[in-house]
Amino acid sequence: MASPALTIISFLLTLTLAFALGKAEDGFVKAMDRKLLGLKNQKLSHFRFYWHDIYSGKNPSAMAIVRPPKNTSKNGFGFISMIDNALTEGPELSSKLLGKAQGFYGLASQTDGALVMAMNFHIIQGKYNGSTLTILGRNQVSDKVREMPVIGGSGLFRFANGYAHASTYSFDTSTGDAVVQYNVYALHY
Repeated sequence: MASPALTIISFLLTLTLAFALGKAEDGFVKAMDRKLLGLKNQKLSHFRFYWHDIYSGKNPSAMAIVRPPKNTSKNGFGFISMIDNALTEGPELSSKLLGKAQGFYGLASQTDGALVMAMNFHIIQGKYNGSTLTILGRNQVSDKVREMPVIGGSGLFRFANGYAHASTYSFDTSTGDAVVQYNVYALHY
């Protein structure tokens, strides 16, 4: 038979655990202590990648999946591309591969060159190998620097938020191939 002190300690630990796990607020949601998920203090990290959007050659990384009807806008409104673009350490495609940008983008403005970008930066190097950062936002391609939000992530970027700055490094008007420098600032645990 357990001693009264052990019974009291066991009861108090059970009560503490029940409160730590959270109390139901609406029957389907409860407040939680983030430490239970292993979430400590947020870190701010800066990542720099070169994003290679390649339409040309035998193995393109970008492909048009929706072309707008000819009778719509003059700027290609409705055009959508799927991407599996290399993220490299330097602007040359031959530089160290750090990950892939996977997703799609489309021309979302009837009057100017504004894209909606939806993509995951899947990291394949170092500490963040296997983790992703998710970008979703407007990309006004004519601006020198474009800002898009980081809306989440996976792996070591779970609960991430922040922003990405995109700057065109090079663009080939005959092929549509582009290299864009991304500077990503992410808060994560």
